Amino acid sequence: MRFHALLFVVVFSAVAVSAQEPTTRIRAATVIDGTGKVLRNATIVVQGSKITSIDTGVSGSASYNLGQLTVLPGMIDVHAHVAWHFDKDGRYAARPGSPASEILYSAENAFVTLMAGFTTIQSPGSASDVELREAIARGALPGPRILTSIRQINERSGTPEEIRALVRQLKQDGADVVKIFASASIRDGGKQTMTEEQLRAVCGEANTLGMRTMVHAHSPESIKASVNAGCQQIEHGVFADDEVLKLMADKGVYFDPNIGVVLQNYLKNKAKFLGVGNYTEEGFAYMEKGLDLNKTMIKKAVATPNLKMVLGTDAVAGAHGHNADEIVERVRQGGQKPMDAIISATSLAAKSLGLEKAIGTLGPGYDADLIAVDGDPLSDISAVTRVAFVMKGGKVYKHVASGAKSNSEF
Repeated sequence: MRFHALLFVVVFSAVAVSAQEPTTRIRAATVIDGTGKVLRNATIVVQGSKITSIDTGVSGSASYNLGQLTVLPGMIDVHAHVAWHFDKDGRYAARPGSPASEILYSAENAFVTLMAGFTTIQSPGSASDVELREAIARGALPGPRILTSIRQINERSGTPEEIRALVRQLKQDGADVVKIFASASIRDGGKQTMTEEQLRAVCGEANTLGMRTMVHAHSPESIKASVNAGCQQIEHGVFADDEVLKLMADKGVYFDPNIGVVLQNYLKNKAKFLGVGNYTEEGFAYMEKGLDLNKTMIKKAVATPNLKMVLGTDAVAGAHGHNADEIVERVRQGGQKPMDAIISATSLAAKSLGLEKAIGTLGPGYDADLIAVDGDPLSDISAVTRVAFVMKGGKVYKHVASGAKSNSEF
């Protein structure tokens, strides 16, 4: 009898706690659900941290009436270096400062990224990402959900067996993804650097452990070797040709071309990077040429049937908060359809992260990660850069009232 009484109390308490979760109703003229569907005059009902329903029509009260704004799922950037920043002198901080300063710079970058409508990012990667990831998950700091590689693996990481051990260590250390450098930087010509044996070791071990892989690869040779080694996602691909684009499509490998933010940011902030590491005049000349190479590549990528392009920016120091510019340039430079560009930044990006059942889509049972933008992105893609409302996990972090310049509820 005592057991049944205790069970009743536990169950009743759980139901009572659930019933106490606040309900929020968000109404807007247009809702784009992240999978290609458009709803008009819809109300998204949120209880606690989850979406419980999406109702059409204008009946009932609304906690937030967003009027003519367009609601989208919280956007996802699958490649953003949240720890990269300029130092107090305005120069790129290539070497870490104090632990306190590093986490504060990262927290600042995370905040502006969230305010720009990105509720999830993948950061490949820095050791400080782990503490930031956990602090944001606890609700101690405002920022996007963070997935991190913690460290990177490259041609200097050792023999195939040593590389396999490094992958196992990454899993033990709590990495969400394995970041691999299969080619040199665009500033160094982008040639293949890792051997096929090394690539098979790192991606093979990651696949065995159930870990995702993302590969920095510019040249066709490095892309081909990475795909054939079983790697799951290719980054950059400035020199990608028709053959490797088709190979990625045939193998179901995700492709994250970065054509709208990173090079533009480097060139804009040249004085802040120049002279640090391989940020030389020659390197900047390569990046200048890369703008035209990217224009050619993105048009080919968009025209490749069944190629799974996800949205990533490679945002570094100076680029945080401008992540949505990548979506705009995918449409402008590559001719990608606005809806496809939005899907690449929402449901498809979520699938690439293995989170397609939790984020990237507006629907019952999904996390209440949603934003609202000023305008219709299907007719004017630049609307994705005008974020007026941000909710993550059921909590409102930004709500710009009509006529106001800024308003954050955090």
